[in-house]
Amino acid sequence: MAKTVEHIHWPDAPDMWMPYAPAIKVTGGSTIYLAGVTAAPVYHHHPHRPEEFDSMPSNMEGQTRAALENLKRGLDAVGATFADIVTADRFVTDLTDQDALNRVWAEYFLDAKPTTTTVQVVRLATDPRCIIEINAVAVID
Repeated sequence: MAKTVEHIHWPDAPDMWMPYAPAIKVTGGSTIYLAGVTAAPVYHHHPHRPEEFDSMPSNMEGQTRAALENLKRGLDAVGATFADIVTADRFVTDLTDQDALNRVWAEYFLDAKPTTTTVQVVRLATDPRCIIEINAVAVID
């Protein structure tokens, strides 16, 4: 069965632009779960070696871009694109620069509008310099 993705809006929803859909109904396809990625190299030593993360950008725009590039590599590995993502979680250490996050997000997702959750956390596990982590679920044919 071919994949169909239906963006569901509330019956009484106002007519306004939204960067996400409140609900998505998927029929058919294969579900892909993408692990959380940061601006750090996806493949790194465990236990962590801080020097492996020295080349990460330090600001929200740079880290969002690097994290989305890491996410893209996972999507590429399964033959998916950002348009196939149906939901994503965004964990940030500081919400004050959410505009930069959303600006870069729009460059990668274009017209795709997955459901999203954005949560401020105290710290991310990879390295204390990481300020954003993104995980996602995609559905492909």
